[in-house]
Amino acid sequence: MATQLRFGLCVDQNLSWQKTVERWRLFEELGFDSAWDCDHYTQPSRPTGPYFEAWTLLAALAAVTSKLRIGVLVSCNAFRHPYLLAKEAATVDHISGGRLEFGLGAGWYEPEQRMLGAGLAQPGELVGRFKEAVEICDSLFRNEVTTYEGRYYQLREASFRPLPLQKPRPPFTLGAHRPRMLGIVARHADAWNSYGTPEVIRERNQVLDEKCAAIAREPSSLRRSLYYSIAREADPWASVGAFEDVVGRYREAGIDEFILDHPRDEQLPVLERVAAHILPRLRTRLTTSR
Repeated sequence: MATQLRFGLCVDQNLSWQKTVERWRLFEELGFDSAWDCDHYTQPSRPTGPYFEAWTLLAALAAVTSKLRIGVLVSCNAFRHPYLLAKEAATVDHISGGRLEFGLGAGWYEPEQRMLGAGLAQPGELVGRFKEAVEICDSLFRNEVTTYEGRYYQLREASFRPLPLQKPRPPFTLGAHRPRMLGIVARHADAWNSYGTPEVIRERNQVLDEKCAAIAREPSSLRRSLYYSIAREADPWASVGAFEDVVGRYREAGIDEFILDHPRDEQLPVLERVAAHILPRLRTRLTTSR
């Protein structure tokens, strides 16, 4: 099964509203496939700075763009009841005309939880809550009424109207790194998102293939999506060559969707050259299933 490479940009919510709109419209004009914001209340790398809320910002950005696939990379399950999250997501899907990529993760940034008067749950509970939230959102997006009896969440004939525009539901991009989470990804996701070195990504890819095989799912039916953080890795916007190097190393590790931190103002000429000359060439090279 052939998969065309996809390229998106992730923008922290620390820019002004006006500048954020300018950036997203530029990304759309340049032909990137997607744009994403992040789900934090404070920016982990700069907790004293300003930071907008992810889903309300995404709804506004949905209204001022027309072609980009859009999403939250990834929504923190610890912040919202799954029903509320699904309602927010369905609303954004309608505002965007059916362009939402539904991103969800278990949650990891403990300082935010302490700020709200609670600590981060233990890993077992985080995974359990994540699994139930994925199942609930999947049902809500497909059905006008859902009843769900879980350990952490319960729904009693929960009405869900209107359903999202996308059928049977918006695509799921699920963030996961460890085997139990990767098992949930194999069963429910349209795309798996992770981060790390090419070696780490390659190892997780192999585990994900095994999880798919265990449930008789074709591994190539699951898109492999990378979040590339400039704070952790070499800057892909330092030059066109730097961008090509990043893509090349991670393509070899099995990645077919690249979501990169957006460039600084002075790096926008590199972004424009990449969009004009590199992306069209890369998109014509189809990767085959692993």
